[in-house]
Parts: sequence; C-alpha cells; structure tokens
Amino acid sequence: MSIPDSDHDCQNNNSLPSYPDISLCVSTSPHARAKRRIATLIEEVENLKQDRATKQRKTTYYVSQGRAVRRMVALYSPIEDLIAENDRRCEDDESDSEFTAEQDRLQRGYIELTKALPWFHDKLSNLDHEESEEMLKKLKQGVDSACGDNTGTLKELVASWVNMECRPPSFVRTHDKHCRGFASDACGKLLCPAEWRWEDPVVRAGIRDRTTAFIISENSWPSFMYDNYEANPMNLEHGLFKSKLLLMGFKAIFTSPSSANGVDGDGDGADVIENSRRARRRSDQAKVKMCVASIIGTVSNKTVAMFALI
Repeated sequence: MSIPDSDHDCQNNNSLPSYPDISLCVSTSPHARAKRRIATLIEEVENLKQDRATKQRKTTYYVSQGRAVRRMVALYSPIEDLIAENDRRCEDDESDSEFTAEQDRLQRGYIELTKALPWFHDKLSNLDHEESEEMLKKLKQGVDSACGDNTGTLKELVASWVNMECRPPSFVRTHDKHCRGFASDACGKLLCPAEWRWEDPVVRAGIRDRTTAFIISENSWPSFMYDNYEANPMNLEHGLFKSKLLLMGFKAIFTSPSSANGVDGDGDGADVIENSRRARRRSDQAKVKMCVASIIGTVSNKTVAMFALI
C-alpha cells in the first residue's frame, strides 16, 4: 500500500530535531547587564594600571642602576661602545688577534659593567632589539642624571671647601666660575702640578701666561690630590690620593653632602668604609635608606678618580 506524499512529508518533518532561533535573545535585566559591563571595564583598567606600574618600576630600576656606570665602570665611554667591542670580539674567529689599547680599554669597561650590573649581560642577550634599546635609553638617562647631580652638588661645595682650607684674602665665590682656576691664588695653588711650587712668582706667571716652559698636561698630578696638598718631589706617589679635599668630595657624592663636614683629613677613607658596613648591618635588621657607598660595597680607584676629574 503506497503512502501519500503528504503523509510521507509529514513523517520526514517529524523526524527532524527542532532548534531555537539563535537570532533571538533571552531577556535579562538591564541593571545586571550594566553591572557585568562595569566589572569588565574595571578589570581592563586594573590590567592597564598594572602594566603601567610594571613599566614604571622597570624604568625607575634601570635609571637608578645607570647612575653607577660613571662611578664604577667608565668615566667617558658610552655603553654602546662597550657592547659593540664585546660583540666584535665574540664574532672575531681569530683568537690571536691583536687589539689596540683603546679596544682593550673598552673591553675592560664591558667586563667592569657586567660586574657592577650582574644582570646586564643576560638581560641584553634575552631582550629583543626594541626592548634592549629601551633599556639602554633608561640606563643612559641614569648616567646623565648622575653626572648632572654630581656637578651640581660639588659646584658650590668645592668653593666653600677651598675657602675653608686655604683661607684666601678674597673668598672664592660659589656662583662665579670666572674667578676660579689659575686666576685665583687659592685655586691655582691646589691645581698647580706637584713638581712645581705655586709660591714661586715665575711659576705662577708661566702657568697663567701659558709659556712653553710651564705647559700643564694630563701627566701632571695636581697638588690637591696629595696629603696636606704637598708632594714629595723625590717620590710623587707618596701621599697621592690622600688629600682631605678628595675625601670630602667622595663623601659628598657617595654618602651625603653633610657627611663631608665630618672628614678629619687623615686621608685613608676608613670612616667611609666603616659607615658603609654599619649601613649594611642595619639593613639586615630594618629597612633603612642606604647611601651609594653602602650599595656599591667598596671604595675603588675609579670612584676616587671620578671625583678628581669632576
């Protein structure tokens, strides 16, 4: 018996599952929807704040770390030059290559950089180009800010120290740099090379007139670097880097400007080291604000040389 087409179609229609129309929405409370939307926006804002805070912490960290570069690594060489020299040596297949004195100096600077900032080498290797450029930018920002702060701090302090140490008839003015240097008898005596005597009028006139017999070069040691600002002509290394002015300058930069007033002038820097040790011991017990000398841990030749050049 044949089944009518209409009945056959009906049976087929009954066998198909029925689906809801997905274009329709299930009605919800407008208040509930608004609350959920607000919660989502708040979460997005918090994520943005966290990203910004993380970026700010990185910036602050890199800037603060960069302040140590001039003090502990290299006085003048840019960080990029140190990195470039190390990369060049890594790519050089010839192990017996001869390097110039300048290249060796840059490589020593890179090694000192990795000692001062132990995280730097691995971080530089793992970051991509844009991130490494951003890191170097922040480090250089710290370098520049430290140099500016050091110069600004010492500009007035050194003038007052010279007045206090030398007691010149006319005081060195803190805001007038034209009356400093060899134009001032007090400053001239401190800047005069150790092998000459500033009290000699021939020496004074020769230096001020820049005669060929009294040319001052980078090979001359200024008197202000010596203990009591006097050198032994027979042994120019005796008392070198032990002057009271050097120690006062070091403490002004690495501890605090006020701490420089307590220098006794023995020239050995023992009080600086001991104060650093005390600060580290206190930091084990409570959170205290440590000076730069406490953070770097040791007083090196570079730190003393840095102030001498400033």
